[in-house]
Amino acid sequence: MEKGLKRSCVMVVVAFLAKVDISVSVPFIMLHGIASQCSDDTNANFTQLLTNLSGSPGFCLEIGNGVINSMFLPLTQQAEIACENVKEMKELSQGYNIVGRSQGNLVARGLIEFCDGGPPVFNYISLAGPHAGISSLPRGLCGLTSDPACKKFNELIKGALYSETIQDHLAPSGYYKIPNDMKQYLERSKYLPKLNNEIPNQRNQTYKDRFTSLHNLVLVKFQDDEVITPNDSTWFGFYPDGEFETLLSANQTKLYTEDWIGLKTLDDAGKVKFVSVPGGHVRMAEEDVVKYVVPYLQNQQPAAQSFNRKTKEPLHP
Repeated sequence: MEKGLKRSCVMVVVAFLAKVDISVSVPFIMLHGIASQCSDDTNANFTQLLTNLSGSPGFCLEIGNGVINSMFLPLTQQAEIACENVKEMKELSQGYNIVGRSQGNLVARGLIEFCDGGPPVFNYISLAGPHAGISSLPRGLCGLTSDPACKKFNELIKGALYSETIQDHLAPSGYYKIPNDMKQYLERSKYLPKLNNEIPNQRNQTYKDRFTSLHNLVLVKFQDDEVITPNDSTWFGFYPDGEFETLLSANQTKLYTEDWIGLKTLDDAGKVKFVSVPGGHVRMAEEDVVKYVVPYLQNQQPAAQSFNRKTKEPLHP
């Protein structure tokens, strides 16, 4: 009698716990920009700050050796490496959020759109991402003018932008977009045209489906940014084909109106946040980090789904 009562009590407790929605913090990864690495003070401190403020576990995801690979490894390869790294991280297996800084945003979007078999991305926060491309390289992009790698970088960029050599050996060439040379861009640029589904008759529905699966897309533009040219590229705005004069806002571009990657779909659903903050390139005040970034790193996800051992179908309480 007593044993039977204890067994019944245990079964009741187990059944009750099975109905409780046990939640855990969603982890996040941070992807740094060009000519930097996870171990430098800026990126290490920023990742830690986000962890401290959000209470969620965060990881700066390094690609190769950091500085050199961020400059000279094609973005297609960077995205492939990031995809493999993410799939190997057990902490991310149930899904994760992304924070991208500058060029790192294009790797982030490669993860979202191109990564076959990767875990889902829930929220994506873009800080100064050149999503629609850059029309000219800013002075001092490399930053370390005395560094031999930077000297080589500057030499290469003076060459033929859409040549095979430049496209295969200079990361920014993958998102350099000259409005009055669109034919060359669409035919020979190896990254952004694919990422933005810009090539007629080659638009990939899978890329669009993956991008529109985001729960939230936060696009942060820095008002005094002199690195991203034009600055509205951080919101998917850009020049119309053939000219440098008129600047189109995101919702005036064909990428948006024809919904090539699902940006309009996300926006119509209220999932896109267009944020403008004071400051230079990725120089964000902590109060703005707290207001615009941290809330999207504090989402919760249900504990791992239970499945019927025979049918493999999800069990519902």
